[in-house]
Amino acid sequence: MLVVGLVLAVLAALLHVFIFWLESFAWGGERAQGIFGEQTEQEVAATRLLAFNQGFYNLFLGVLALLGVLLTAVGAHSVGPALALAGTGSMLGAAIVLGLASPAHRGAAVRQGALPLLAALVLVLALAI
Repeated sequence: MLVVGLVLAVLAALLHVFIFWLESFAWGGERAQGIFGEQTEQEVAATRLLAFNQGFYNLFLGVLALLGVLLTAVGAHSVGPALALAGTGSMLGAAIVLGLASPAHRGAAVRQGALPLLAALVLVLALAI
């Protein structure tokens, strides 16, 4: 069961690395606008720095989860799962905040939080058994 939780953590991390790319490098482009909604050039310019910064938050959460998976794979069976849970739990927390703060973005919050939720649940169950 631990392996399933770690695979889910990797998938959640990869999603957040993709979000990092969208927010930090592709902001205002066709792909980002298709995912986050159309913005005028003026709106893109006004939000670019905020999106860039937010993208790095997503990257760091992904790296944290991946580091946990890597450490678990090399035998650190205490700190590895703890880091994977810290990363996925923080991803889930961010998704919950988004969903509560913006009803218009609840669908995005569900998509952003589904993998971290599953990963955290399975990891906790695997560690409890």
